[in-house]
Amino acid sequence: MAAIRRKFGEDYQVVNTNRGMTFCAPTKRKRQRFVEKNGRCNVQHGNLGGETSRYISDLFTTLVDLKWRWNLLIFILTYTVAWLVMASMWWLIAYIRGDLSRGGHDASYTPCVANVYNFPSAFLFFIETEATIGYGYRYITEKCPEGIILFLFQSLLGSIVDAFLIGCMFIKMSQPKKRAETLMFSQDAVISQRDGKLCLMFRVGNLRNSHMVSAQIRCKLIKSRQTPEGEFLPLDQCELDVGFGTGADQLFLVSPLTICHEINSRSPFFDLSQRSLMNEQFEIVVILEGIVETTGMTCQARTSYTEDEVLWGHRFLPVMSLEEGFFRVDYSQFHNTFEVPTPPYSVKEQEEKSSLTSPNPLPAAAPTPSSPPTGNGGRGTRRGRLLSADDTDHVDDQTAKLPSKLQRMSSTREEQLWRGGKSAAALPGGKASSTGDLPLSIQRLRSSSIPAPRQGGRPEEQVQLLSLDGDAEEVELERHKPPPAAISTITTPNLGSFAGGRQEDNLPPKLRRMNADR
Repeated sequence: MAAIRRKFGEDYQVVNTNRGMTFCAPTKRKRQRFVEKNGRCNVQHGNLGGETSRYISDLFTTLVDLKWRWNLLIFILTYTVAWLVMASMWWLIAYIRGDLSRGGHDASYTPCVANVYNFPSAFLFFIETEATIGYGYRYITEKCPEGIILFLFQSLLGSIVDAFLIGCMFIKMSQPKKRAETLMFSQDAVISQRDGKLCLMFRVGNLRNSHMVSAQIRCKLIKSRQTPEGEFLPLDQCELDVGFGTGADQLFLVSPLTICHEINSRSPFFDLSQRSLMNEQFEIVVILEGIVETTGMTCQARTSYTEDEVLWGHRFLPVMSLEEGFFRVDYSQFHNTFEVPTPPYSVKEQEEKSSLTSPNPLPAAAPTPSSPPTGNGGRGTRRGRLLSADDTDHVDDQTAKLPSKLQRMSSTREEQLWRGGKSAAALPGGKASSTGDLPLSIQRLRSSSIPAPRQGGRPEEQVQLLSLDGDAEEVELERHKPPPAAISTITTPNLGSFAGGRQEDNLPPKLRRMNADR
């Protein structure tokens, strides 16, 4: 206990939930259970009518399912009646042959069974024959064919009775139902938080050193309900998830384990709170199945928890301790719990409260180059953003993703902007050309090879394109438009030397057709 206090602190309260010292909870009227604490189903079948013959057709299982007192009674009566009947048949053969009228058999007379004078001697002969004791004093002779036939019938009937009754007793003694007596369940279930989630928990343990192979646990919630159609279901069964999806229901039961059911939106206890628990009526049936390691037979252990046996805000006391070279389990603390801080609200109420106090607004969409912001702020942003000639491929890719109609509208609008804002001087062929009509490689070569007018004595070698839209932006473009002399200085001399005469001769056929159309 000192180690537990060091682990949990001095302020925890241990609650012994044994039936001798129960937790002080509001007393409620004891109601009928569907499954008892020892696992027995509290159900009786009645008014079977003519269906009782089905029990006789499966007589072996019927005898195995009977209680021990009835099995022993049937076992004793079967052998006693069989012995008396067979002894009577041997006495009847002796009586018919006249062996009983002779007080003693002389050497000249051969009886059916030697030394059988009355019923007790016939009964002893049958027991000696059936048990193969063979004292040698009473024996059958060859002068009695009816005795030989009865002897064969006695041997066959005895073998059948022995196999049936002894096999039934052996199966009942080795029944895996008795293995369930050494599987323990906690007297109460608890509801508290684990890993930040509200959970329903109970404890299971194995008292034997032999393991339960492939142990699996399942839980059923039995609660009356009424369907939307008005049908009343008195014992409706609902599955409680104890780790079926994660594999937590597959147990390695070598030490006591705490089985956990997370209460979430899919749980039947989603709207269960500490206050509503006092008014609920339900029963949780726990089924533990596994294979007995020593016999290889399947074993099933059951128990149940009613609403009175579910403790809100409790947690099980630890029972494992580390000793020198091994772990020790203290089963005296197996059923004990202690109180822990737990919200009295249901999971549904907690989720509604958290959604009201901390809403999650949708984040504002950031502007992208393909969808520029509108308004004065958008114009100011676009007015201050300059795109270099290297970014034209990215803009063309985004335009290509639009429908054909929008592509034509976008291309027409861009042509108007380029004609109004960045018109180039007339070429020798008599056609006007802009930088956007040239291939990207020519634009880069032109931006690096054409000298720009000097501003403050420093040449400007990068051609920048203003991305503007609207009439208001055209006015702004005219304000920053370079003088015509500078444009002619930029375009006319070097294009002739670069293109070798006319620009159309070096352009792709598609661009030449576009310029011709313009």
